[in-house]
Amino acid sequence: MSHDTVFKFPAPGSDPVTADLDGWKVVSGSPTMKTWVQHTSADGKYISGTWAATPGTYHATYAAYEFVHIIEGEITITPDGGKPVTVHPGDAFVIEADFKGTWEITKPVLKHFMVPV
Repeated sequence: MSHDTVFKFPAPGSDPVTADLDGWKVVSGSPTMKTWVQHTSADGKYISGTWAATPGTYHATYAAYEFVHIIEGEITITPDGGKPVTVHPGDAFVIEADFKGTWEITKPVLKHFMVPV
């Protein structure tokens, strides 16, 4: 299988995964999420794509590192026992593999992500 050395994300397709991510539990509101895995690295070690979510709060437990770039929306991320960090469109950040805490989605979110598999 050949891979392009540069991959430009298209608009998300019409067939997202709509199940909540492993380790994510709703704690407030009725948020929903959609995940589009749009690319796998040539070595098969990373996936990247687009994620969307509606307002509400999840408690998230991470098993892997994640790089995120926010396209739309607003999220306040609070590590258990830590200080909240609010992210907006244009912000890029990482979440470490041992993160446990809340993602309070205050405005509908669209983000790009990259995680190891």
